[in-house]
Amino acid sequence: MGEGTRSLALPDRATIANMAPEYGATMGFFPVDEKTMDYFAGTGRTKAEIEAFEAYFKAQGLFGVPGTEGTADSMGKIEYSQVVQLTLGTVTPSLAGPKRPQDRIELGNVASQFETLFSKPQSENGFNQSAKVFPARYPVCGAGTPKSETQVTIGHGDVLIAAITSCTNTSNPSVMLAAGLLAKKAVEAGLRVQPHIKTSLAPGSRIVTEYQTEAGLLPYLEKLGFAVAGYGCTTCIGNAGDLTPELNAAITTHNLICAAVLSGNRNFEARIHPNLKANFLASPPLVVAYAIAGTVNRDLMTEPLGKGKGGKDVYLGDIWPNSNEIYQLLKFALKGRAFRENYAKVKAEPGALWEKVNGVAGQAYTWPDSTYIAEPPFFAGFAMHSIAACAQPESANGQNGTELGTVQGARIMALFGDSITTDHISPAGSIKENSPAGQWLIAQGVQKADFNSYGARRGHHEVMMRGTFANVRIKNLMIPPDLEGACEEGGVTLYQHQGPHQGNKMAIFDAAMQYQFDGVPTVIFAGEEYGTGSSRDWAAKGTQLLGIKAVVARSFERIHRANLVGMGVLPLQFQGNDSWESLGLKGNERIDVIPDSNLTPQSDATLRITLADGSTLERTLTLRVDTPIEVDYYRSGGILPFVLRQLLAD
Repeated sequence: MGEGTRSLALPDRATIANMAPEYGATMGFFPVDEKTMDYFAGTGRTKAEIEAFEAYFKAQGLFGVPGTEGTADSMGKIEYSQVVQLTLGTVTPSLAGPKRPQDRIELGNVASQFETLFSKPQSENGFNQSAKVFPARYPVCGAGTPKSETQVTIGHGDVLIAAITSCTNTSNPSVMLAAGLLAKKAVEAGLRVQPHIKTSLAPGSRIVTEYQTEAGLLPYLEKLGFAVAGYGCTTCIGNAGDLTPELNAAITTHNLICAAVLSGNRNFEARIHPNLKANFLASPPLVVAYAIAGTVNRDLMTEPLGKGKGGKDVYLGDIWPNSNEIYQLLKFALKGRAFRENYAKVKAEPGALWEKVNGVAGQAYTWPDSTYIAEPPFFAGFAMHSIAACAQPESANGQNGTELGTVQGARIMALFGDSITTDHISPAGSIKENSPAGQWLIAQGVQKADFNSYGARRGHHEVMMRGTFANVRIKNLMIPPDLEGACEEGGVTLYQHQGPHQGNKMAIFDAAMQYQFDGVPTVIFAGEEYGTGSSRDWAAKGTQLLGIKAVVARSFERIHRANLVGMGVLPLQFQGNDSWESLGLKGNERIDVIPDSNLTPQSDATLRITLADGSTLERTLTLRVDTPIEVDYYRSGGILPFVLRQLLAD
């Protein structure tokens, strides 16, 4: 860590640390130093607290930014296994997108990159559209269309959602003040945001609202449509709310690739909005800029944002705040008194609704009749002795005597490509009316307007298991492509077990229930980076509840891999250059998995594939049960029964 690290304020360090999953780490770590003490002073900690904190870290030899040349205050020289040098002057403004947070695009290349991806095939992260239709625009008509002097039209690349959201950025005063300053200059220059663009501001703390107000910036944000919508996770987790019916109709009718720009840290497919296929992550001031521009097809480095007063072209450089302007306003953001008063409210004023919650008598929770929360089935049939549900072969009637972990006669539920995320596996956004979860809610008497989101209903397994693999953008490659080579999107599969349903295309949830009824285990095959993204527990829970016994992939995101083991699902990894594509799998094969009888961590396992003509082929896989404790979890049927047995044994 060099001088650049020393100069970073704590909020900037926290922003970088919070983005750790995007650069492949569990966490980003910054040591404690004077910048930490400055932040504590600015956020209301007492002098005694700060002195005790500093004294402790100095006594432990952990105070100060370490360096490779012995420049640290108390830590001396550190020997790193690898040293990466970065010249901060080479860092340029950038966005990430349009489908993954790790896809960085320099600001000046956003427009050209989007146009390139527009006509690239899906296999290359593109949208598989004809370049001929790229410039086309279409009218938006109807009662829900915002009143305007001219007809509202939309086209490919139009920004329809612009949101300052997510704790990653919205608790960082530097970027939040920059957004407010940019909004102020934009309004003064005569710029505005088109009324059909859905804008919102969701700060990470009430303190943000306070200092934006004291600095005189909040009114300018509000004039551009960035009024405070709430505090916490909103657009970043798919809680932006819907677009107008007229906009949705225009998008679906003309298959438009429209965009969202947000200051979040996730932009996976269908997460932000099911009808917005291009989603870009940006800093808060750039979110405001793109809302004004109204499109990602404009190069903000060389082209004007829009027309200001007197029809004058206004460029991003004309309204971008400089560091001195931001620094002058930081006094409003780091005020110990404001933080202490806000914390005092949390402690002293729990709120009227919270005060109405009475204590629950007894030691057992009485499960309500609710579509939001229900008793989960993970402990059904629980016994004190260790259990593990071995998969049954297609011909079995319940007693097969197979070794623990062996999967016999399984059918393939899905063949997936690379970068299947936890958002694909377990959606967090809106619930579609025609989805299995939507149909279940309707059957329970819930109106579509009250569906809410998967995230809000994550306490009910009937909703969540129906949402597993139900993402509207997921592509099961066992479904044949159309005549133009495009893969069908949505959580569907082909049911392969013999009987009246054989060969039928159905929702993955429906197929899973039918397979379980027929006593047939299922497996999933995938490519690289299976389970990347948020470490969402329901991605593993839902997989288990669907009866999927194993996932065979080229590689796994490590947290999701561990979660699969924790839910009793075997993760297995192809060796060498093997993949389901190289093996020629179609989806109609029968699958056996035979691991080492002791489930030795990272041992070899045998994959036996029985083709439709009865012939077989075998490959060696790596069992991705990586540690001895994970073996114990799996032998217990998962981490939940394992922990319960430990508690009962004590």
